[in-house]
Amino acid sequence: MTVRVQFWSYFKDLTGCAEASEELAVGATICDLLQRLQARFPSLIAMQNSTLIAVGVEYQSRDYVLKDGDEVSLFPPVQGG
Repeated sequence: MTVRVQFWSYFKDLTGCAEASEELAVGATICDLLQRLQARFPSLIAMQNSTLIAVGVEYQSRDYVLKDGDEVSLFPPVQGG
């Protein structure tokens, strides 16, 4: 299955792109996707404990089972000031 990943804020700088597509096995979770992305973009490893993840417009946990065509967004914690 194919999922599309969008990188927001300084995640664009860490990856050098605004979006990417990943081919995953049916039944793959967000955790599986993150492992694949960290192998492809090692700079994401430093952010692994503070990455916010949404599928569509809903935040999801790392055990969420992805579906073909899902759009996943990765972004840093919201900061205010």
